[in-house]
Amino acid sequence: MPDFFDIHTIFFTVLNYPMSYLEFFGALSGAIATLLAARANVWSWPIGAASVLLFFFLFFQIQLYPDMFLQIFFFITNLQGWWRWTHPKAQEADQRNELRITRLVGKPLVMVLLAGLAATGVMGTFALNLHVWFPVLFSKPSAFPYLDSFTTVMSIIGTFMMIHKKLECWWIWLLVDVISTYMYFTKGVKLVGVEYAIFCLIAFQGAWHWTREYRTYSVKSA
Repeated sequence: MPDFFDIHTIFFTVLNYPMSYLEFFGALSGAIATLLAARANVWSWPIGAASVLLFFFLFFQIQLYPDMFLQIFFFITNLQGWWRWTHPKAQEADQRNELRITRLVGKPLVMVLLAGLAATGVMGTFALNLHVWFPVLFSKPSAFPYLDSFTTVMSIIGTFMMIHKKLECWWIWLLVDVISTYMYFTKGVKLVGVEYAIFCLIAFQGAWHWTREYRTYSVKSA
C-alpha cells in the first residue's frame, strides 16, 4: 500500500477515532516487544526493531521530533541488544546461555541520572529551535520540546541499561512511560497513549520478573 506510512491513511475507525495503519501496527509490534522484554525473552529485540521503524514515520508527522530521532537510535540498539543477549561472555551467561541480569546502584546510577538531566537541557534547547534553524524540514515547532527531550534521553539510558540487562532499567522505563502517556494523549494519537499506559503496568511486571530471576542466581550459587 503506497500510503501505509501516512498517518492519514486509515485502517479502521473505533469509537469515532480514526486508526491509521501506521499507528496500529507500530503500537501492536511495540506491545509484543515490550511484553517479551518483561519476560527477558530475546525475541523482543527484532520485533522492537520493526516497531521503531513505524514509529519513526509516525512521530515525524505529529511533530514529536526528539522522539522521531530516538527511533533511529532504537533501531540500532535493538540489533545491538539482540547480539548482546545472545552472545554473553562465559562469566555473564545464565542457564540458557544468555546474558545474566545484574544491578546498577549507588554512585554509578546517580551519575547516569545527572548526566541524563544535563543532556535533556541541551536536547530540549535544540528541539525548541528546530523549526527556526531548519524550516524546510520542520515547518511546525516541536511539541513539548523539553518534556519530549527528557523522555528521549531517559529512553536512551534505559535502552543501554536493558542491553546490559540492568534490573533498574524498568524503573527508568516506568518514568518514561508515565510522561509519554500524557504527551501522546495530548497530541491525539490515542492508541499509542493507551499503549504507553499499559507499558506502565508492563514495567512493573518487568521489574518484578527480573528481580525474581536475579534472586535465583544467589540461590543457585549458594
